[in-house]
Amino acid sequence: MKKIIVFASGSGSNAENIIKHFAKTKIAKVVSVFTNNASAKVIERAKNHQIPIEIFSKTELLERKIVQKIEEIDPDLIVLAGFLLKFPESIIEKYPNKIINIHPALLPNYGGKGMYGMHIHRAVVENKEKETGISIHFVNEHYDEGAIIFQKSVALTVEDTPETVAEKIHGLEQKYFPEIISRLLED
Repeated sequence: MKKIIVFASGSGSNAENIIKHFAKTKIAKVVSVFTNNASAKVIERAKNHQIPIEIFSKTELLERKIVQKIEEIDPDLIVLAGFLLKFPESIIEKYPNKIINIHPALLPNYGGKGMYGMHIHRAVVENKEKETGISIHFVNEHYDEGAIIFQKSVALTVEDTPETVAEKIHGLEQKYFPEIISRLLED
């Protein structure tokens, strides 16, 4: 059975969806959830599924401590699911093409530092985009610039608000993120 580590900073709905998905398969299992936010809802979600939690500071992420924790687990895949800190190059170099992220826009549009969550959805609506979507990509040393693994778009209308865009994106994330993770682990 392959091992997945999930990094998340917020509510953890994507993390929980991945945990539930793999609990029903023989492909892999989420073995740990790492978070930089001691009050993140993802902690409660992980505990509800008996998944071990690692809570760390930004400083600890950049130091050797988190690298050592990851090495102890020896994951087959590291999944960033709403993780807002820039991932350290030391970890990226150690796990090439084994760290993926989901982004709530069609990259390269609406990517980069500060482009996450409602910031993206507001920009999409303000720019009167006809579509938006999700991008699942490998993580490299730059925000949202790693090789794209998968994209799925959704049509928008003039009635869409940032909140309705968020709902559409969330639906795509919930459906496709676990599928793409499965596909990567089966290769």
